[in-house]
Amino acid sequence: MTVHITEAIWLNASDICSLEHVVEVSGLSQQDVMALVDAGVFEPSNQDRANYFFHTDCLVLARKARRLRDDFELDLQGLTVAMSLLRRVDMLEAEIASLRARLLPGRGHR
Repeated sequence: MTVHITEAIWLNASDICSLEHVVEVSGLSQQDVMALVDAGVFEPSNQDRANYFFHTDCLVLARKARRLRDDFELDLQGLTVAMSLLRRVDMLEAEIASLRARLLPGRGHR
């Protein structure tokens, strides 16, 4: 029998966390996180490069980035492209849901 341990964290969109916390929770190195900031994948909530803070939704993105990097053995450029494409897919899905809601009121999703 296999035991799967799952950890759930309630994220509040207005909360922020430190760079060190992002590193600890995501499994990425500090250098990886900084490189992804430089590539525009992560957006810090402040401009102090020596003491970055991030909105907690960045934790989800950072964990996703680490899984993609590890599962598909992506380098930084590949990871940046993959994360950008996934962000675009999320935006398009939200737009589709919004359009459906306007065209088909009262019908819910699908």
